[in-house]
Amino acid sequence: MPILPTLLAAAFALCPDGPRNTCVVDGDTFWLQGEKVRIADINAPETHSAQCPIEQQLGDRATRRLITLLNAGPFDLTTAGSRDRDRYGRLLRVVTRRGRSLGQELVTEGLAETWKGRRSSWCGDILPG
Repeated sequence: MPILPTLLAAAFALCPDGPRNTCVVDGDTFWLQGEKVRIADINAPETHSAQCPIEQQLGDRATRRLITLLNAGPFDLTTAGSRDRDRYGRLLRVVTRRGRSLGQELVTEGLAETWKGRRSSWCGDILPG
C-alpha cells in the first residue's frame, strides 16, 4: 500500500525556495503533502545542476510539462520494485492516471528517458566520459 493514497485534488506549481509542501522540483521529482517523491520509472534532465544549455532547456520543459500532467486530475502513486525510498530519502513511486504512467508520457514526448538504473548525459558528446 502506498504511503500517499490516490490524490483527489492538488494544485502544483514550481517549488519555491524555502519550505515545500506540494510543488514540482524538476521533471522527475515533486513534493506532495510534505513528502518528496522521485518518479521511479524515468530520468529527466536536470535543472539545478544542468551540464549544458540543452540539458537546461529540456529540464525546464520537462518540469513545466510535469506540472501540467500532475494538475490534469487524480493520479495514483505505486511502489516500483522492492525499494520504498532512494538514498536521498525520497519516496520512489510510479505515477499513473487511468493505468498510464505519467513518466512514460514524458518519455514519449522526448522530455525524459526510461530509468536505466543510472543518470545519463543529456549533452551528447559535449561532456567527457
